[in-house]
Amino acid sequence: MGLDIRLPIGLMFSLLGSVLAAFGLWSDRTIYARSLGYNVNLWWGLVLLAFGLVFIYFGRRGTRALRSAAHSAAMTSPASVEERTPVPHGQ
Repeated sequence: MGLDIRLPIGLMFSLLGSVLAAFGLWSDRTIYARSLGYNVNLWWGLVLLAFGLVFIYFGRRGTRALRSAAHSAAMTSPASVEERTPVPHGQ
């Protein structure tokens, strides 16, 4: 199976983070009085978005490495390895 679990998790965190950050940008500023004026939705949305993008980056990087390893393994088939292996004479 070629699906890396980091890709859907990264997409989920990125989507949730972008929705939360957008809500933090366009929400009323008076609701942040209880959090000492900090826009908690905006900051945590940005944190979730960054976390999701890191997951997507490492998921894509791992999938690419897996594909290149499978490609190089396919290129060195047992038949081609046997052709390159010298056979000692006299046996």
